[in-house]
Amino acid sequence: MDYKNSGVDIEAGYKSVELMKKYVKETMRPEVLGGIGGFSGAFDLSGISRMEDPVLLSGTDGCGTKVKLAFLMDKHDTIGIDAVAMCVNDVACAGGEPLFFLDYIACGKNYPEKIALIVKGVAEGCKQADCALIGGETAEHPGLMPEDEYDLAGFSVGVADRKDLITGELIRDGDVLVGLKSTGIHSNGFSLVRNVFEMTRESLDTVYDELGGKSLGEVLLAPTRIYVHALKAIKAAGVRLHGVSHITGGGFYENVPRMLHDGVRAVIRKDSYPMQPIFPLMQKKGNIDSHVMYNTFNMGIGMVLALDAADVDKAMEAARSAGDEPFVIGEIESGEKGVTLC
Repeated sequence: MDYKNSGVDIEAGYKSVELMKKYVKETMRPEVLGGIGGFSGAFDLSGISRMEDPVLLSGTDGCGTKVKLAFLMDKHDTIGIDAVAMCVNDVACAGGEPLFFLDYIACGKNYPEKIALIVKGVAEGCKQADCALIGGETAEHPGLMPEDEYDLAGFSVGVADRKDLITGELIRDGDVLVGLKSTGIHSNGFSLVRNVFEMTRESLDTVYDELGGKSLGEVLLAPTRIYVHALKAIKAAGVRLHGVSHITGGGFYENVPRMLHDGVRAVIRKDSYPMQPIFPLMQKKGNIDSHVMYNTFNMGIGMVLALDAADVDKAMEAARSAGDEPFVIGEIESGEKGVTLC
């Protein structure tokens, strides 16, 4: 009896690391110390000495049951972008610059080529966020997970000068709300999605006219948008954001109030931006109440920014320069803390 006969293939683990090294190297920043394969990742923080009062920020998350679609479609090279996005977007919400990322892959069986594809997506997400992939773990869990399945999660660390932190304290009556377009469902609500649509390869390969001639699987698996560059560009344009909300699980009703303080309320107009067709298609097919939709999904807006009305044009132009599509979607009013969708 040995470890391999028990279900854990150490040699496959070695091969996975060799296959993924080329992707990891593409994410390196000058601050990364040492190579790949150490017991910990090292990152030189001397560069933050230029800040008056540096604060470290962190975020951790996963892709939820979106990984089920990757299994069914046998497409594993983009799900890693989702894992990175869920973490670095949260760091960016607070005004932070993501510095590095670590991933964790739990699998029933280590298929090196598949693991390398997953890490390829993680590396791509890190490149989009300008952060380094400085470590990770691939753990085989025989007997706990089916051999052809895996779960993916990650952890990001960023930094911000304390004076640049976005805490929501500056939000006031009369602020304008700007929404940044999402790339679709992103990485939340897939337990509901999987109950609306039949989760078979045939169903996911079905092309819908409503989806612009794309297949259902292609639309559902579209990676989560990373907004790090947009927020950097807005800051570089001299705009002070009063609050930022990442629209993830819980949709608008849970996430928008997280950036608000007592005494202010967000008012968002549903018809203020073009919604991706996947949302009305899913609502109709699943007979889902509108409140449930806005309480579960991003409904086409991945981030909501609160800012002074005088800065709106400048901020929107900066967001466009980073490749994002911004829309004025509402405003802040005095009132009970919360969000009104009208």
